[in-house]
Amino acid sequence: MATWNSRGLRGSTLEDLINRTNEKYAENGLALIQKVPTPITPVQIDKASRHITLAYFEQKSTVDYIGAVQGLPVCFEAKESAADTYALSNIHEHQVNFMRQFEKQGGVAFFLIFYSGRDLFYYLPYELLRFFWDRMAEGGRKSFRFDELNPEYVLPKKHGVLVPYLDMIQKDLDDR
Repeated sequence: MATWNSRGLRGSTLEDLINRTNEKYAENGLALIQKVPTPITPVQIDKASRHITLAYFEQKSTVDYIGAVQGLPVCFEAKESAADTYALSNIHEHQVNFMRQFEKQGGVAFFLIFYSGRDLFYYLPYELLRFFWDRMAEGGRKSFRFDELNPEYVLPKKHGVLVPYLDMIQKDLDDR
């Protein structure tokens, strides 16, 4: 059985916080955002417990969450970092391509990064991610530092909302 700090459970607390936030947004009629399940094919199932013990991924996943905010298509990926430097190897090219295509269709794509060492959430607009991605592709840094980020996209602490990202979507749109 996995322990609370195992690699396999890394990010599950972040996912829980985002899921609870999304439930609150849905209850208040503000947004309808759902977790995108990663498609798997079971290979081995423990018959006694009926749990999947071995499986493989059917295809590459796109993003963690997708939905609509007041009629606006939205997709995002949730990441966690204990350090102030974030390695771009944690992001896959097919995810960046999906987000690019999503934005071309009029949607808003972004990353929510929880900097656990700082105990803060950061909204990384797709365009800024793209800047870092292109820099890497041109032979530059394979990561980005916290001090390179726009401090205006740090999520404020709000009573009653665990990961208040809706205000940042509006800021992202206003900054375009």
